Amino acid sequence: MLGFFLVVATMARVAAPVEGARAFFVFGDSLVDNGNNNYLITTARADSPPYGIDYPTHRPTGRFSNGYNIPDIISQELGAESTMAYLNPELSGEKLLVGANFASAGIGILNDTGVQFANIIRIWRQLEFFQDYQTRVSAVIGDEEQTKALVNKALVLITLGGNDFVNNYFLTPITLRRLQFNLQDFSKFLISEYKKVLQRLYDLGARRVLVTGTGPLGCVPSSLATRSTNGQCAEEPQRASAIYNPLLEQMISGLNQQLGSSVFVAVNTMNMQNDFISNPQAFGFITSKVACCGQGPYNGVGVCTPASNLCPNRDLYAFWDPFHPTEKANRIIVQTIFTGSDKYMSPMNLSTIMELDI
Repeated sequence: MLGFFLVVATMARVAAPVEGARAFFVFGDSLVDNGNNNYLITTARADSPPYGIDYPTHRPTGRFSNGYNIPDIISQELGAESTMAYLNPELSGEKLLVGANFASAGIGILNDTGVQFANIIRIWRQLEFFQDYQTRVSAVIGDEEQTKALVNKALVLITLGGNDFVNNYFLTPITLRRLQFNLQDFSKFLISEYKKVLQRLYDLGARRVLVTGTGPLGCVPSSLATRSTNGQCAEEPQRASAIYNPLLEQMISGLNQQLGSSVFVAVNTMNMQNDFISNPQAFGFITSKVACCGQGPYNGVGVCTPASNLCPNRDLYAFWDPFHPTEKANRIIVQTIFTGSDKYMSPMNLSTIMELDI
């Protein structure tokens, strides 16, 4: 769903693989799904052109991007191959030791988020798959203690929350969640449910977890096309981001204190994208309002299909489709995850984590 954007120079295209790179696990929604939904009967799919137009194969992969997505680029920087989608039948044997991507487009923190997409892997199911994964690894390496060590030393990325607003609370003018909660209380409810998810991740062995917030939800091309009257960021979704993200950081800080360790790292996507949207030219983009692929105002209506408008140069656009960043934007995002100040990464950036964990 919604992108998170940052403020630094573009990264090198690919890092050389190294022996013994740490495992990497990915949980969440379409921002980080790399093909699980290809194996499901769902409308939340990115397996037809022009998705993947700039991927090395120039074919759609199930990533909601013109090319690589954020987990791919993190893997490259770790010197590892991309983790495979957990439902990919090729994920077996020693490939399991690289890690796995459990993410599924359309999901949220809440089980009633994304019901319109039918068959998607909700977050608690992703965590069940993570448990299954560990059993499978133990069968490969023949040692539960080694499996536990692999998981404890791994890097984890989890991206949730945006869909709970876009594909639940704000989905129609009147929704069950709107009748139940005002925006402040809904955000608090989301955070209390998210804390249970993170606690379960910890119980399953995760010890270094990047937790992304939402970007400014009112500023994506979809919101500009459907909720803005003057091309400015849509007010109500923006307010949602402004309420939710500080609550998420507070919860993460409290959870770390409770655990006595900096297990969870808050990725402040709100601050990242605010910089980005206010001055797209500083990052080499001609626009952060118009999507590369789409239709209607700002190319923000509907989904990206072969019939959509398609920009000739994806590197000039911050958004690939009405919701998701381009590969170039993803590279800028990952650079800030690695090197960003505490304005963006709390309590530390990924470079610091890598140094601490040697």
